[in-house]
Amino acid sequence: MDLPVIAPPAPQASGCSAGSCGSTSDQMAGMADALRARVQDHPCYSEDAHHYFARMHVAVAPACNIQCHYCNRKYDCANESRPGVVSEVLTPDQAVKKTLAVAATIPQMTVLGIAGPGDPLANPERTFETFRQLSAKAPDIKLCVSTNGLSLPEHVEELARHNIDHVTITINCVDPDVGAKIYPWIFWNNKRIHGRDAAAILIGQQQKGLEMLVARGILVKVNSVLIPGVNDEHLKEVSRIVKAKGAFLHNVMPLIAEPEHGTFYGVMGQRSPSPAELKALQDACEGDMNMMRHCRQCRADAVGLLGEDRGDEFTMDKIEAMEIDYEAAMLVRAAFREKVSAELQAKRARAHAPLSPALPVAPQIIRFIPRADEQKPLGRPVLMAVAAKNGMVAIHFGHAREFLVYEASAGGARLVGHRKADAYCSGDETCGDGEFTLDRTIKVLAGCEVVLCSRIGYEPWGKLEAAGIQPNGEHAMQPIEEAAMAVWHEMLAAGKLDAKASAAKCA
Repeated sequence: MDLPVIAPPAPQASGCSAGSCGSTSDQMAGMADALRARVQDHPCYSEDAHHYFARMHVAVAPACNIQCHYCNRKYDCANESRPGVVSEVLTPDQAVKKTLAVAATIPQMTVLGIAGPGDPLANPERTFETFRQLSAKAPDIKLCVSTNGLSLPEHVEELARHNIDHVTITINCVDPDVGAKIYPWIFWNNKRIHGRDAAAILIGQQQKGLEMLVARGILVKVNSVLIPGVNDEHLKEVSRIVKAKGAFLHNVMPLIAEPEHGTFYGVMGQRSPSPAELKALQDACEGDMNMMRHCRQCRADAVGLLGEDRGDEFTMDKIEAMEIDYEAAMLVRAAFREKVSAELQAKRARAHAPLSPALPVAPQIIRFIPRADEQKPLGRPVLMAVAAKNGMVAIHFGHAREFLVYEASAGGARLVGHRKADAYCSGDETCGDGEFTLDRTIKVLAGCEVVLCSRIGYEPWGKLEAAGIQPNGEHAMQPIEEAAMAVWHEMLAAGKLDAKASAAKCA
């Protein structure tokens, strides 16, 4: 018979065991120190850095050399946030001027990428002229490129010459039979090739380009679009292969297939994956590969922090009226980076600090502790939606246009995704008549048990509770991981996380 012992205290909400909190532990676990140093402040590659550092894309590459069933490159779609969409295509000179204006105005902007609206390497002159000028005029900005990979092998040397040390390749399959369902054609050696033959050429070029980049020490992130019924199970094999060939990060993104976008998949009724399906596949791939979970599937002209696009502030007509002193701006930017890097280092140090008790142990609280071979994990995981800004619980529920989704468990809190929403609140104190918007938001939050926000009105509180989602406004301006773990421990103490709880809550 086991002897009664005093139950161990719940850990502080602010403390996480080594390797348990945030992106530093999950996404970057297992990375070599040299690799971690290269990506830990990159907003597109580091989960915690994206709260602090901004990026921008310049749309200098209108042409594309492949056709994807999920793509339709519309221009002037200001309300759409998806790859391939831009409001204006720029010349290299315009792109450089815009980059300098944004970087002088937004010191957080540290990364410039070319991602379309077509394929950058199908427009090599425009792409490399942009990079050449920026290397000379803005040496403090990190340069990146995203490509479908068809023309990648022939441009690897040029990428290396321009000090492009981060490249993203979109690889949706490694099987031509699967690829034939995704790519109707490619343009290769001055002719259009269709079907399985096209997919086989594309896959071969992607794998060759990946190997060449890795051989030159260029970091490679792989993007994959999850298409239910087409490549959902196959992406596990993709993840295994690209890791074996040296890719350091895999970003599995959900298919965007609304009919109004005019894509083949959208018109033909191909559904997008549910958040639960996306998370399940990411979890399945995570054993083989570091997974990116904070991707926003940005427009090809995105500006600012991920999830907070400021592109409307930097149209070319507005930029022409700006006076830009970039040399002076570089001093401000350097001071900002130094300050933020110190904050991030402190945060990462806290994430690896040992646990300490939150309260003295009450002697009357005892628990039978089973033998080691009988012990089971303490409490189940809980999905929590967070109205966040800059890594803090900082947004009124009604003002949120997206919710970060964290999974809290005995091991800590980790980001597992995000959900887009429409703000329905009309003022600072009360929320308007946006009941339809509220209903849609509640539907978007399906599977989450808790919503963390800075404030929330009575009406949405009641509707969320009725839907089985507990609102919580008690952790305003606290770091997300600390707030999530505090709520998780409250639920654990209240007996809401025992094994009898519905498994559907964790789906």
